[in-house]
Amino acid sequence: MSKRYLAVAAVAAATVLTTALPANAAPAQPLKFRNGLTLYIPIQWEVHRFGADVVQVVTGKCGKPQGWGTPQCDAFYLLGPKYIKIGAEGWGAYTGKSPFYTASDVQPCPFNKKYGEIIGPKVTRGLRQVGEGHKAAYNAWQSTCVSYSSSKVYARFTQREWYLPKSKILIVDQWNTPGLSDALKYADWT
Repeated sequence: MSKRYLAVAAVAAATVLTTALPANAAPAQPLKFRNGLTLYIPIQWEVHRFGADVVQVVTGKCGKPQGWGTPQCDAFYLLGPKYIKIGAEGWGAYTGKSPFYTASDVQPCPFNKKYGEIIGPKVTRGLRQVGEGHKAAYNAWQSTCVSYSSSKVYARFTQREWYLPKSKILIVDQWNTPGLSDALKYADWT
């Protein structure tokens, strides 16, 4: 079996566990990004492009996809140089030493915009395979959704980040998307 077939099967299997597929659904669709990166993702995931540097992949419920920071939108993001350049609280470039965060103030929680998002501290760090011959710097950040008027925590999540500095690609997931790690591991580069 080819690696591509295994990747498609793994992503499809992860998706089947969370969503029923129609009998005639194709198992995966290719998602091409920059510098030759192609991911194979479940066919029911919706791909929205917002210029060359933002792809929002909606994997569940979402009112209106708007790109990075769409509130209450079950999605992950593929980001290019424009967003990497402002990923350190809007004042500098993302390096992985701090979480990807595009503003210096408290941003809305990804799950409920009436709460604020606090990202950090880091809980996992290492290298992760993104297709053959490419390793990403991987960081997972323990995060919370809190009241704007107090420190009461309403939700917890982990922001996962895969950073490929030579390819100028950053993948950010705040929803613990099933199958995303395998889709990245078995990506193709052309």
